Amino acid sequence: MQMDSIQKIGKDGVDATYKALGAWQQGVQTAAVEAADYAKRTYEHGAATLEKLAGVRTLDKAFEIQGDYLRGAYEGFVGQMTKMSELATKTAREVAAPVQGLVAQVRTSA
Repeated sequence: MQMDSIQKIGKDGVDATYKALGAWQQGVQTAAVEAADYAKRTYEHGAATLEKLAGVRTLDKAFEIQGDYLRGAYEGFVGQMTKMSELATKTAREVAAPVQGLVAQVRTSA
């Protein structure tokens, strides 16, 4: 390998690292926003349920409201975990892409 090739690979390695770190940072920021939004929605759902329960006159209606709450909470949780899993997968791919490109470049230069 010639010195020019080594220097280029070194520079490209630094560039790939910056790109990977940028993708990671963006993924973490997006995940934080998603988590905060989910927490807000969950709180609002719980508060609305408590308001409904406060006005209940029968035990049957209270059980119905609680059942609706639990169903909604479960569906919301599963949906949010699916979204977070997809986000983590997307972030991992975006972080790995610059490094994979560098590895391919090194292999062809060798």
